[in-house]
Amino acid sequence: MRFEAGVVYRELTGFRPLELDLYSPDDPVATVVYLHGGGWRRGSRRRPVVPGCFERLVAEGFAVATVDYRLSGEATFPAPLEDVLVALDHLRRPAFLLGESAGAHLALLAALTGSSPVLGVVAWFPPTDLLAMPAGPTSREAGLLGAAPHDVPELARAASPVAHVHAAAPPVLLLHGDNDNLVPAEHSVRMAEGLRSAGAPVELELVPGAGHMWLDADTESIMDQSVTFLRRLAAPPKR
Repeated sequence: MRFEAGVVYRELTGFRPLELDLYSPDDPVATVVYLHGGGWRRGSRRRPVVPGCFERLVAEGFAVATVDYRLSGEATFPAPLEDVLVALDHLRRPAFLLGESAGAHLALLAALTGSSPVLGVVAWFPPTDLLAMPAGPTSREAGLLGAAPHDVPELARAASPVAHVHAAAPPVLLLHGDNDNLVPAEHSVRMAEGLRSAGAPVELELVPGAGHMWLDADTESIMDQSVTFLRRLAAPPKR
């Protein structure tokens, strides 16, 4: 496995350089771009919620790019989405997106609204409708938007993946704990319903008893389902 650390993919005046790390097997079947969680205000590209996630993906033949984006203390929406889209352009190859929580939110938005080709999305416990969150002026959502969602409803809708579903969306796998008290599973249920209604390919799995950040979940099973989905899409078509 080759490892390239701290590759600068974007430099903006007044901000820290934005970096990605790249883990590569000898002959990758495809690239997975990982987006970390942390409520848009914290988190690290090097600390996935499932330990060993990157190594498992590389062992399955995927290159993995783990990406920084501007946090809400640095810039408000759409800044982090813009960063993700620039990172995808920087890689110069179609990629899958895998995100957790806030990172899953950005992964869905990038796949649904961006111009870079996305092969598919694995979204772990994503917030998909910011107006459905009980978010006050000091909430994570308010930090992302610069105001409480209900005070800026048009911006909140623009930042909500459920508002951007369309038939040409890439395949999406939604995995969400049915005991998630921070981002209720209804967010993934409504996202799946919207994609299905639009005619887009989507799979939804509610994980019994699991909370946010995969609390009380079998993370090996989570990885198995995610890898199976990615490998099925990455497999070359049979002739």
